[in-house]
Amino acid sequence: MSHWKTRPFDAANYLTNEEEMAEYLSAVMEEGNTALLAAALGDIARARGMTQLARSTGLSSAFHAKVCTKAFPASVRRIPTPCSK
Repeated sequence: MSHWKTRPFDAANYLTNEEEMAEYLSAVMEEGNTALLAAALGDIARARGMTQLARSTGLSSAFHAKVCTKAFPASVRRIPTPCSK
């Protein structure tokens, strides 16, 4: 009997351009679920890279991590967000 090896799904692997990221974020926002929104922002941040995110906003990665720690409660931070690596 053979066993299937699977990997966890990661949306960040499929978000290859700004249009896809915008469509993904729009679809998530229609759901109205803040935990899902936090996870989607994490997916987009991983897809773009935290360094690029920091560069495009003009703020350091450390600043983003500090803001995320304050903005998202601990229960939400367990879901991949821009704060998590």
